[in-house]
Amino acid sequence: MTPQPGPIRLAVIDSDSGFVQVLSKRLEGISWEHRVLSAAPPIEDLLAMRLNALVVDLALLGPQAWDFLERLCNALPGLGIVICTGPSTVAQRVRGLRLGADDWISKPCHPEEVLARVEAVVRRRKRASARVDAGPMVAGELEIRVDQFQGFVGGQSIDLTRREFELLHLLADGEGQVLQREEIYQRVWGYAMARGDRSVDVFIRKVRHKLERVSPDWTYIHTHFGIGYRFQPEIKSAEDGGENLEAAAATAEAGTPDRLRSR
Repeated sequence: MTPQPGPIRLAVIDSDSGFVQVLSKRLEGISWEHRVLSAAPPIEDLLAMRLNALVVDLALLGPQAWDFLERLCNALPGLGIVICTGPSTVAQRVRGLRLGADDWISKPCHPEEVLARVEAVVRRRKRASARVDAGPMVAGELEIRVDQFQGFVGGQSIDLTRREFELLHLLADGEGQVLQREEIYQRVWGYAMARGDRSVDVFIRKVRHKLERVSPDWTYIHTHFGIGYRFQPEIKSAEDGGENLEAAAATAEAGTPDRLRSR
């Protein structure tokens, strides 16, 4: 398989000599710009590298791995991050993805799969960047700014994480269409949703809560039972208690409580 996009600037943080050697040889063959690092550099150094994507083995980072990942995702929201590490638990994978990683690959793995997943992440990032020039999206009291990966109400940041922003932007970009959970998961997380996975419902609840906090008089995300969600800004009427209905709907859709919360 020969990757199709143009050269990608990639950094690999890994000390597994066998894996790094095979991956580096393949990267040289397709002329991607790449650097291999045996330890995590300061985030400022990664910023200076102007990378498209990063492949990182969290096991290499030890106890500071989660803190590093969170700071990295917050500092470089446009960077595609693929975690490639050894055996892990479901809780660890969920935590990494919720902190902002784009994908998680378990070793041993084939270098072609790693490259294919990096390409998929970079494609999504480029599609998002292509919409920046269109300016902010305004809906109700909400202003969605792709250039800042953030939403604002009255100039106040909603304080969305990167994943929360991607979910909100996808729904808002749907222009009132109902998006199925499976489609949302595929487009935001980048791969097929596993049976029973409630990540979409969990993140919808988080985004709704943040929107409610700064724009309490509006409803933005609507639930369609058994199908998915629709974005449509509507002013709440004083007598209908719409916000309570929406909250109840989200809880019912989520089913079991979220026991794998990130930090």
